[in-house]
Amino acid sequence: MRTVDPDRVPAALGGVPPDPRVVVSGNFATPATLLKAVDAALPEMRLFALNGQPGLPDREGVRLETAFVGPGQRRSPRLRYVPSRLSLVPRLFATTLRPDVVVLHTTTPRDGAVSLGTEVNVLPAAVEACRQHGGLVVAQMNPRMPWTYGDAVLPLDDVDVAVEVDEPLAAHTPRPVDDTSASIGERVASRVRDGATLQTGIGAVPDATLAALTGRRGLRIWTEMFSDGVLGLDAAGALDPAVPLTTSFVFGSPELYAWLDGNDRVRLLRTEHTNAPAAIARNPAMTSVNTALQVDLFAQANASRIATRIYSGFGGQTDFIVGALQSPGGQALMALRSWHPKADVSTIVPLVDEPVTSFQPSAVVTEQGVAEVWGHSERGQARNLIHQAAHPDVREELEEEARALGLL
Repeated sequence: MRTVDPDRVPAALGGVPPDPRVVVSGNFATPATLLKAVDAALPEMRLFALNGQPGLPDREGVRLETAFVGPGQRRSPRLRYVPSRLSLVPRLFATTLRPDVVVLHTTTPRDGAVSLGTEVNVLPAAVEACRQHGGLVVAQMNPRMPWTYGDAVLPLDDVDVAVEVDEPLAAHTPRPVDDTSASIGERVASRVRDGATLQTGIGAVPDATLAALTGRRGLRIWTEMFSDGVLGLDAAGALDPAVPLTTSFVFGSPELYAWLDGNDRVRLLRTEHTNAPAAIARNPAMTSVNTALQVDLFAQANASRIATRIYSGFGGQTDFIVGALQSPGGQALMALRSWHPKADVSTIVPLVDEPVTSFQPSAVVTEQGVAEVWGHSERGQARNLIHQAAHPDVREELEEEARALGLL
């Protein structure tokens, strides 16, 4: 490994082939300074980032690639969306999306290694595929990045070029939980028993769910990502101290990052392991909590598209629904508002008219109630969704549509 100043990055990229595929740390761990230098050095590139945030290079000559669309990619005319379950994205790097350059955001070195910190996800697979095919691995080494364990620890021998940059990490301050989200969170939490394993994401409903679980004991975490809600569970003594918290990436407040730094109770593992349905299924009472843009009367969920335009992607939803349903005592919950406040429409619809992201959760939870799905006939599912999950203003219309679909 050799360390260079940011203005020497173009020279370090001199042997990169024309129009290279560049894989960069995504979500909220993008190395801004290093990526800016890479962008300035490459007239053309294919830039792959999961859940890319605002600030990603988006210009003529850059083609954005991803299997999960973030706000920094969503409206780009240069976006190329590659549908894939998150657990299978690492296979793409070994086949159709081989990287020429991998751009990482790491800690500073310790004992011949660095840590990937808050973002492991698909990066180990990208590094392996890149090195196998003679590509270049470059890292922004940041003293502010928390040291994490598991698959986050990367030997220095796997890094070709390093740039030392001291810059703040992207952080998130949770918003106050509104009454609707609190109601949904309470309903979800009521289904979680002591000793259960949790998978949740980021947002008002996951935050409300975790806040409502502080009275439980022996809870476990096996998830794709977690945020500050886990801090509350830990402070309340709700987590099983003998079981590591397993995740693939983390995003939250500076307080969360300080708690994470050097915390050997937390393991950040490769996505192909955290999101493997078979690994998920081995957790006791695995409780998966996901959301959607729409759920229809056949219990099909659209969490990916709006008016045929890609909004996000499969993500880990399909992985965790399958894994949770296979877990002893497990359940897969779809939690969402019954009414979309911005679009001013019902989220429970007769039939989704977009490609389906997932189907057959255990139950659909809204502020109206809990609609049991799994184990019920299709007519029973439709009846429960209409009367337990849908907004009262659309129930009569949904009944008419259900009759036309042969569901009532």
